[in-house]
Amino acid sequence: MENTGTDTLPLNMISSEEQETVCIFGTGDFGRSLAFKMLQCGYSIVFGSRNPRTSSLLPSGAEVLSYSEAAQKSDIIIIAVHRDHYDFLTALTEVLRGKILVDVSNNLKINQYPESNAEYLAQLVPGTRVVKAFNTISAWALQSGALDANRQAIAKKENPFITSQAWLSDSYLSLGILGFFFFVLLGITSLPSVSNMVNWREFRFVQSKLGYVTLILCTAHTLIYGGDRFLKPSNLKWYLPLAHVLALIIPCTVLVIKFLLILPCIDKPLTRIRQGWERSSKLSK
Repeated sequence: MENTGTDTLPLNMISSEEQETVCIFGTGDFGRSLAFKMLQCGYSIVFGSRNPRTSSLLPSGAEVLSYSEAAQKSDIIIIAVHRDHYDFLTALTEVLRGKILVDVSNNLKINQYPESNAEYLAQLVPGTRVVKAFNTISAWALQSGALDANRQAIAKKENPFITSQAWLSDSYLSLGILGFFFFVLLGITSLPSVSNMVNWREFRFVQSKLGYVTLILCTAHTLIYGGDRFLKPSNLKWYLPLAHVLALIIPCTVLVIKFLLILPCIDKPLTRIRQGWERSSKLSK
């Protein structure tokens, strides 16, 4: 069975018999963008402008007339001008009587006026039917299409004065820079040409004391990088720990053993043993 009538037309088109003329007051960005989309859908567009001859950048196929002439050609009039410029509508009261006025405006501030723009428009032009529409669509969305406009959402900006999380990033960078500096120092000291120029006390201080300081800084750097992600099951892939978690096993183990060895109850006996202390012969027997 063959389709007839509008069934053979694309979904975004209207047959010529059903074409309707829509009037748009205002030739700004929103008025032009809305007219372009409506022309694509098969509507006839007529613009109402204060200066029809100077209006430019309008979509092809749209007609530009004065406000009065444009209003007489359509029963639907889209008011695409700011509320501050509604005064010209009072002179068109008789021409607009019985017509549908579509208010697309938005105020710059909340509670900027005692009444809404639609209520003000209805009071300004009595005898018309005022509806609100298109005020949640931007001119950019109309020009770029729905798919592209959805990607243009403004990212939420964080308050730069909120310091609850700022210390994490600052500490992460600072510890990383310090750890890298000490690593370079350890590497330079390990070179034969440098190690031969220092005595054993200086060499031991750099390789031992500064070595542990470097290990602590780099371990803290990685711990801050992981933050609260270490114990979150949602971060585990295939129930395996993350790479930076595995990298912390050996450094943390070394630091824990070193902490136990520097305790006074363990450090003193070990120091005496290093200095040559031996048990008495009676105790040995």
